[in-house]
Order: sequence, then structure tokens, then C-alpha cells
Amino acid sequence: MNDHADRSASRPTRRDFVCAGAGLSVAGLAALAALDDAAAQSNHSNDRPHDHLIEPGQTILFQGDSITDAGRKREADAASQPNHAPAFGHGYAWLSAAQLLIDRPSDDLKFFNRGISGNKVFELVDRWQADCLDIRPDVLSILIGVNDFWHKHKHGYDGTLEKYETDYRALVARTKEALPDVKLVICEPFVLKVGAVDESWLPQFDGYRAAARRVADEAAALFVPFQAMFDLAAKVAPPQRWAADGVHPTPDGAALMAHWWLEAVGA
Repeated sequence: MNDHADRSASRPTRRDFVCAGAGLSVAGLAALAALDDAAAQSNHSNDRPHDHLIEPGQTILFQGDSITDAGRKREADAASQPNHAPAFGHGYAWLSAAQLLIDRPSDDLKFFNRGISGNKVFELVDRWQADCLDIRPDVLSILIGVNDFWHKHKHGYDGTLEKYETDYRALVARTKEALPDVKLVICEPFVLKVGAVDESWLPQFDGYRAAARRVADEAAALFVPFQAMFDLAAKVAPPQRWAADGVHPTPDGAALMAHWWLEAVGA
């Protein structure tokens, strides 16, 4: 075997990376294998990998709520520096970005995270100019929806499912008008039945998942089915392994999300 082959054989794979980055458990490894099988067998064209979605020199922006925020240092946003670890937190967005930076070091990819904990769709709207349009992403990934339901269900928010879908559709239309060449990735909001999530969440929450899917389909956006991913993972290990409170991913859960997101975008 030549030196090049030796180096290729020893190079960490994406699975190696997400496992090491999150300290992924034996259950996590089994879940990754199950997810890979599910992706390979998917019959829905919008769920299969899309080759070359992310091209050299492009800017990629992650947007959403606390799941995307993942404890990032928002004061680091002011520097507007791409690939700045303190501005990314410790969730799926950073694991996804870091893996691509490792895999494609010469591609000059620029990653940003502007997720903010607690956000609902209307709060994305309020900050969209500065936190999205001014960044001018080539690829925009959005995960939003759990707060639109949770805060209505438990915390007195008066928004409705119809408002969620209408606001989301308008946000996507505004984005495409300002950035006609942007590639959209819309992620499915998800919950696991554990912690804060009980029977009273279902089936109402399913309406928000379906709405996100409709918005993605209407915009010809890539849809990342995170609920399907966690449903599979919950067959491998108890749901608290992936999201102890039913909403916010554990390190294992974040690693699965990164793996699934990268598979979805064909990275």
C-alpha cells in the first residue's frame, strides 16, 4: 500500500468524528448504523442525499432556537467572523460545520450560527435582516417550531399553528426574494416522549411537523426529517439518551443530528 493509501485508510470518517466529538455511546453507535440503513432505504426523493448542495467558497448559516443555539456565546456575533467556535455552541450545528471544515480544508467554507434560545418563527422575522439577509448565505438551514407549540401549550403564548405556518411561509418567501439563489434546508421540529414532553403534546405537535414539511415542499427546499431520526434512535436506546427533557438533545442526540444533517445535504 502506498503512502497516499495509508493516509486515506487512517483518516477519520464522519462517524468517527461525531462519535469522538460527542463521546458517543454504544447505543449511539448502533443508532448511527440504523440511521445509515434508513437513509439508504429511503424512498422519498427529498430525504435522500443531495450531492454538491454545499459548494466551495460558500457561506452556510444555521438558524433556529435553543437546539441550534446550543449555548453559543452571542457576543461573538459582533465580530462577524465565520467558523468562530465560541459563536457556535456545542450542538449539531457546530459538529456539522466542524466536520465539513475537516473534510474540505481547501474549500474556503464559511459557517455562521444565529440560533437564539426560546425563539419562535415571529422572532426570527424580527431579526431576519441582520441575522440572515445581511450575512447573505448561499445555504440556509432552519430548525424552528418546538417553541411555537411548547410556549402555547405550557406558557401562555397565544400563537396558533396557522400563525406558525403563515409566518414561516412568509419568512421563506422574503428570503428567496432577497437571496434568489439561496439553497434552503428546512429541518423538521421534533420531540421525544420523556421529560417535559408527555401525552398532552400529541398529536397536536404533529401539526407543526407537517406544517414545516409543507413549507419545505412549497419552497422546493431540502427537508431533514429529524423526528424520523429520533424515532429510530428511540428503538435503540431510551429517549432520555437522546434528549433528556424531550426537547434539547444530549451530546449523543446532537451527534446523531449532525450525522443526519450531513447525510441529508450530501456532504
